[in-house]
Amino acid sequence: MKHPVSLTLRLTLLFSAVATVVFLVFGWVIERSLDEHFVQQDTKELKVIAQVVERSLSTLQPHHDLTRIKQRFDDILVGHHGPLLYIRSASGKSLYSSSGADLSLVPLPTHNQLLKGKIQQWSNNKKHYRVLTQKVSGKSNTSYTVVIAITIDFHLHFLKNFRHTLWLMIIFGIIIMGLMSWFAVRKGHRPLHRIVEKISQTSANELNIRLDPATVPTELTELALSFNDLLQRMEEAFARLSNFSDDIAHELRTPITNLMTQTQVALSQSRNANEYQEILYSNMEEYERMAQMIGDMLFLAKADNAQPPPNTETVDLKSELHNLLDYYGAWAEESHISLIQKGEAHVQGDRLMLRRALSNLLSNAIRHTPENCSVTIKLSHTESGVLIVFENPGVPIPKEHISKIFDRFYRTDPSRQRSGEGAGLGLAIVKSIVETHGGTIAVTSDEISTRFSISLPGKSYL
Repeated sequence: MKHPVSLTLRLTLLFSAVATVVFLVFGWVIERSLDEHFVQQDTKELKVIAQVVERSLSTLQPHHDLTRIKQRFDDILVGHHGPLLYIRSASGKSLYSSSGADLSLVPLPTHNQLLKGKIQQWSNNKKHYRVLTQKVSGKSNTSYTVVIAITIDFHLHFLKNFRHTLWLMIIFGIIIMGLMSWFAVRKGHRPLHRIVEKISQTSANELNIRLDPATVPTELTELALSFNDLLQRMEEAFARLSNFSDDIAHELRTPITNLMTQTQVALSQSRNANEYQEILYSNMEEYERMAQMIGDMLFLAKADNAQPPPNTETVDLKSELHNLLDYYGAWAEESHISLIQKGEAHVQGDRLMLRRALSNLLSNAIRHTPENCSVTIKLSHTESGVLIVFENPGVPIPKEHISKIFDRFYRTDPSRQRSGEGAGLGLAIVKSIVETHGGTIAVTSDEISTRFSISLPGKSYL
């Protein structure tokens, strides 16, 4: 698998590419501006000479001495940067031609261009000129063709050297910009490297490490906050796992100790068959308790995967509760507790899982209800689904225990005998079943009653 390109190299190449484009555009603009400047300068000088020549031709008479005419045009060219001049009459007769390149060889433009004055470049004997060709009117309706040329070899040579120097500067500028970009990116990544170094120090024993969002750049604030949240969740998960392991060891230690003690007592002396049978029955109760506890823990371990119920069907909650009330009726009657069921509701879910959740809540309510009182179960449909409420009077649950009552192995009164109170997994199993079905469970408790409310979506698993 090909290793991805480093972020430093990517940003360096990106900055270098941007610098290259900027320098190239900048160089092209400078070169075009300089060339345009020379063109405008030459054009201005050509037009100035053309205006003077035109005024001279407007006063020219056919009987004028040719020598004096040449002297006049020689004087016009004085003071300019070596211009060349060629004038010929409409009949094609050469009136004046300055020394140098033969301007009669310059190709003439079209008639309309000639009237306006055509400026073009022309080369002769490896020399380059900027040429103005224009038709000028004289006296007595005579016309002349005027060709004025200025050498541009110096300009071209200057532009060539400037272009060479400019592109060398651009190349070196790109290289320097690339190196500076690399240095700036490396320096800019220092906060990120510090974060990586901090993360590398994280281990199972060092989950209390946190990043200070105030010490990182604004762009990395969300990363620092997300990392802190991740560590917080991991720390809580490790704490729960550690507590869970401690609770498992504590819960299993009691039945195992009872089994060992009873076995040692049984082996300490000879006993008859009835005594051994009684010991085996006692051991069987401990085995059943351990099996129930292990089964509950396996169920919770599977529920942690947040998978949907394995078997979904339409469950008649009224019928399920009716069967549970019949099952727990003897226990409730023995405790002088009445069971009341109200309403009806249907929900999509796993029948056995929902029955177990209802059973755990019902047994929990009976266990904590005083004599000559009643446990009420209400079923109803709401806009969002189904609401199940278990309500019973009794000693209120302290507020500090409300948020932890669904934790595994948690009891509001740690001093209670564990053998009579179960392993403390019942409410945790109820919460897992409810959340597996996409619902929520809440508890409220006051001096009047304690209420467990389950909200299930009515159409989550259709």
